[in-house]
Amino acid sequence: MSNPPLPPATLRLMVDTAALADNWRALDRLSGTAAAGAAVKADCYGLGVDTCVPALRDAGCETFFVAHWSEVAGVIAPVPGHRIAVLHGVLSEADCAYARALGAVPVINSLEQAALWHRTGGGVCHLMVDTGINRLGIALAEVGDPSIAALDIDILMSHLASADERTAMNRMQAELLGEVADAIPHRRLSLANSAGIGLGEAFAFDLTRPGIALYGGVPREELAGHIRPVARVAARLLQCRQIAPGEGVGYNAVFIANTHMRIGTVSIGYADGFLRLRGPGNALSHEGRRLPILGKVSMDMVVIDLSAAPDLAAGDWVDVPWDIADAAQQNQLSPYEMLTVIGRRLRAG
Repeated sequence: MSNPPLPPATLRLMVDTAALADNWRALDRLSGTAAAGAAVKADCYGLGVDTCVPALRDAGCETFFVAHWSEVAGVIAPVPGHRIAVLHGVLSEADCAYARALGAVPVINSLEQAALWHRTGGGVCHLMVDTGINRLGIALAEVGDPSIAALDIDILMSHLASADERTAMNRMQAELLGEVADAIPHRRLSLANSAGIGLGEAFAFDLTRPGIALYGGVPREELAGHIRPVARVAARLLQCRQIAPGEGVGYNAVFIANTHMRIGTVSIGYADGFLRLRGPGNALSHEGRRLPILGKVSMDMVVIDLSAAPDLAAGDWVDVPWDIADAAQQNQLSPYEMLTVIGRRLRAG
C-alpha cells in the first residue's frame, strides 16, 4: 500500500538560486585573476546541497569544499569527485579508501595524515598550512619534513584568522603563505575566504574559497553592494485567538497583555533554527506590517501580535526575518549560525 501524499507544508525556505549564482560571479570577479571556488559544507550552510550546488556549478564554479567525508556523496551527484576537497583530511585507512573510490581529494592537515595518505597509496591531495589560526594544518616548522615533500599537492592553502577585521595579522598570514609556497611544490595557492576576498587581490592568489558571502552574508564592507540576499523564510499561522488584560503568553508567561489583543500562533520554533535568542524585540511581518513576537520562542511555535494585521487568519503565511546581512535582527546570532542551525523541517518545507 503506497503512502498518501504529504499535506501542504507549514514552513517554507525559499532559495533564490539566481541570486546565489550572481553572488558567486561577483566574488569570482572580485577575486581578480584568481578563480573562486565554493564552500558547500554543512549542506550549503543550511540552504541545501541539491538546490545550491547545481546553481554554483552552472554559474562556473569548478572547486567545491566540504568538511566531512559524509558530505561528499551529496555533492558528487552534480559535480565530478575530483572537484571536491575534504577539509578535515584523512584519519583512517577507510577515509583514504573512500577518497579514492569517489575521487574526492583530501586536505592533508598533519604529518600523520601525510604518512597515512602515502602508506595507503598516495595520489593527488591538498595541503593546509597553519599560518596563525591554530586549528588545522601543518606547523611552519614542519614544512621541510620529507613526508610533505613527497606529497602530490594540487592546492596549497592556509586560512585567515581575522579577515573580517583590519589587522596586521592578515598581511602576515599572506606573507607566510607566500614563503611556504616557495618551499613546497604545488599547482594552486589559496588563502582568502569570503572576507579575505574583500581584502583585495593581494590575498586571492590562485583560488579563493568563499562561503558565507555566497549565501547572502557581507563579512566586510567592501562586499556590500555586490552580494544579494539568497534565503527567505515564511511560516503559516496555526491559530488565532483573543486574550484579555492580565493573561500571559507562552512558557513562564514572560509576556502579560495589558489590553485586549488578537494574537496568532505561527508554525516555526527553535527546532527549525529560529532560536530563542531571536525572540525578544523581534517580529515577523506580513506585507510590510510588523507583527511583534510575544513571549518565548517554543520548539515548534512562536506567538505574534496581530494588532497590525487584523485580517490574518489560520492558514495564512507570514514572513520570518532571515536577512543574514541585517545585524539588527540577529540578536547576537552570527550570519553563519542563522543559516547552519536551520532545522530539517524548514529545509524540507
